[in-house]
Amino acid sequence: MKLFKFRFAIATLLPLVPAALAAIKSSEDSSAINISNDRLSFSVAKSSGSVSKLSLDGQNLLGTGRGPYLDCHCVDSGFWTPGNGATYKLFKGTDGAGQEYAGAMMSHDYQNTGKVLEQYWFLRNGETGMHVFARASYNNSRVPSGGDLGEMRQLFRPTSTLWTHLSSSDEMYGPIPDTSGAPTVQDASWYVGGKKDHPYVKQVSDYFTKYMFSEEWRNQIAHGMYGDGSKSNDGSAFGAWLVMNTKDTYFGGPTHSDLTVDGIVYNYLVSNHHGNGVPEMTNGFDRTFGPQYYYFNKGAKGTTLQQLRSDAAKTVTTNWTPFYDSIAQHVPNLLPSSRRGIFQGTVSLPKGATRAVAVLALSGADFQDNNKDSRAYQYWSEIESTGSVTIRSVKAGTYRLTIYADGIFGEYTQDGVDIKAGQTHAATVTWASETAGTELWRIGTPDKSCGEFRHGNAKSTSKTLGMREYREYWAVHDFPNDFPNGIKYKIGTSDLTKDFNYVHWSVFGGKANYIRKDPYYTNVNNWTIAFDVTPQQIAGKTNATLTIQLAGVKTSAGNNDHADKAWNDLPYTVVVNGKQLPTWTIPSQHSSSCAVRSAATCYTTGHKFEFNAGFLREGGNEMILSLPAKATAPEDAVLPESVYLQYDALRLEVA
Repeated sequence: MKLFKFRFAIATLLPLVPAALAAIKSSEDSSAINISNDRLSFSVAKSSGSVSKLSLDGQNLLGTGRGPYLDCHCVDSGFWTPGNGATYKLFKGTDGAGQEYAGAMMSHDYQNTGKVLEQYWFLRNGETGMHVFARASYNNSRVPSGGDLGEMRQLFRPTSTLWTHLSSSDEMYGPIPDTSGAPTVQDASWYVGGKKDHPYVKQVSDYFTKYMFSEEWRNQIAHGMYGDGSKSNDGSAFGAWLVMNTKDTYFGGPTHSDLTVDGIVYNYLVSNHHGNGVPEMTNGFDRTFGPQYYYFNKGAKGTTLQQLRSDAAKTVTTNWTPFYDSIAQHVPNLLPSSRRGIFQGTVSLPKGATRAVAVLALSGADFQDNNKDSRAYQYWSEIESTGSVTIRSVKAGTYRLTIYADGIFGEYTQDGVDIKAGQTHAATVTWASETAGTELWRIGTPDKSCGEFRHGNAKSTSKTLGMREYREYWAVHDFPNDFPNGIKYKIGTSDLTKDFNYVHWSVFGGKANYIRKDPYYTNVNNWTIAFDVTPQQIAGKTNATLTIQLAGVKTSAGNNDHADKAWNDLPYTVVVNGKQLPTWTIPSQHSSSCAVRSAATCYTTGHKFEFNAGFLREGGNEMILSLPAKATAPEDAVLPESVYLQYDALRLEVA
């Protein structure tokens, strides 16, 4: 989110060519726009709107593949890849830092409907990466709604055997799997374990789904592919990375998660994966996404994936402000630094708060829902242990400030935070954690994740790379075998890492379960929490509050906001010592396809059950948490039909 000063690459990498020697060259003819410096060269094919040729130091990075290029799921027929029949433009110039640059633009109006997609690629002197932007606009007064911008992404899609490994984060990486001939176990998921000698199977998993390599945007910097040199011209290692040097034009805030790499290096600008919100393209819609940076690097023979990845991550500290200010004349909606300000805060955090973060997003709305306003930008920064937080380069405007932290239920919100261009907004905030009385117990850590529970963040011991268990194909975590008697959790004696599952299912097994093909219903949908209460704890107490925070919930709507089928809105019930509390109906717009898409955090939500403290009794107490029994609904794709939810944390208080 911040722009810093440049740091040089690690010593094992080939040094950057001095700017004086790396003159930008560019040309245009009827078939292509060609741009190069002394190390990186690429061509944009006018027949496809894609980068069709790309090389670093003479090494072909694409094979017969293509990219980066742009596509969307935004037309009546589904996906559209603009380019054939588009208009093109070549840009040239010198930026505010004195560096030459050249850029290409593709603009395509879909069937003259006023729905326009644009893609921009820029190359600077002395750099081995492309600065990319994408624009979506809609102008049609006769048809005021152009539908949802359901998915919009940039893709680097090589076919070259140069690439040998995938990497989505420092800890999540592995050899590229071989899915040829592998049986499909669910949508976009395969059983690859039949090839027992394949490096992916030995190191990562018997299954592969692209969602295993999805990541949350909060701390995401770089993801991509690595070539170990076994297929390169001279034995050198290569890297291809998407660097998220800015995140303000994405939607969904820091908890947004999405696909990153699966043999394609993605820049998912918009999608509804994991319950993410998408904007509606109404008449006048106009949004530019970016910049991000497709970076390509090279190391001498023996350079590791981690070394090339580290080099890619360091590019995020480059001060590109003079460059972006200079090209704002070419890229619609790109805001120069003169139209941005700074937020500087001092925050008094509640006791026990860790990993605190401050978010600026759409005023008056949950940051998860900032797709409601196509003009909304978003920013966040970690809060230091001193309580200090600084967010730079913020678009002038009015924001909601949200603060949340691990270990603390709820969050702090303040609307109407006004950021002015060229100025620093100073704020002093005291966050008092929410409370409904004396805490009797809690289960889990409030952190917007189900990672602390069984099959969450624990690392797999079955493969050498030790992938987090929640990333695994969900059916491997067989609920009937793990919990033959269901969930019976006793406060004070049970172990949440063993006795509390990361998913609360209504039904387990059936469709999309490659291991347990028949639905299993016994002891699945009802979970029991047992706890003791002393006379002193409830003496004089009249009110009780059960707080439930969810890391994700899947109604029959899946990743959509609505579905015309049963369990679109999901009833969730709690019974305390035989007395049922008012039902919480979880709305479809909070739904997300989460655990079955290898995620521990999706669209987060929660509820407070308030009830008479007289429902509690001295000694043993029992609370039953229930999803509807046998609650399934048809899925068009090969996906589980059961509803389910994933707990973040639970707490019982009395007052």
